[in-house]
Amino acid sequence: MTFNKVFSPKSIILNLESEDKDELFEELVQAIYEANPSLDREEAISSVKEREAKMTTGIMHSVGVPHGNCKSVDGCVGAIGISRKGIEYNSLDGQPVHFVFMLICGQGQDELHLEVLKELAAVLQNDQFLEELKNLKDPQEVFNLLCRCSE
Repeated sequence: MTFNKVFSPKSIILNLESEDKDELFEELVQAIYEANPSLDREEAISSVKEREAKMTTGIMHSVGVPHGNCKSVDGCVGAIGISRKGIEYNSLDGQPVHFVFMLICGQGQDELHLEVLKELAAVLQNDQFLEELKNLKDPQEVFNLLCRCSE
């Protein structure tokens, strides 16, 4: 699975407006919806919130990876958001989140879901990736960087 099938420059927000986690989920689901109009927004938001209630997806060094499953999705779709001021996220490290990678996968596609999460985790462990990411000013540049780092 390559990230160019999951993410789109249309679903990348360089300056998130959200100030809390619930707003963030709605803002990113809206970005996914705009790139994938068949998405059921309410189901997607509910799925992500349900998953988040089990355990935070604020995993490391200002990164959040909210994710869920949705009947209206075939495969896996995603959005990327960057918050310059940070969003309180109840992260494992207690720090605000600045980089958010949301994934919505189809129901019953657990293997694909885990594969995409694994590939994303590998990219996010590269400190150089996050350093470059914070300086980009165009969604296409973010998309290109992510695709290049996942090769």
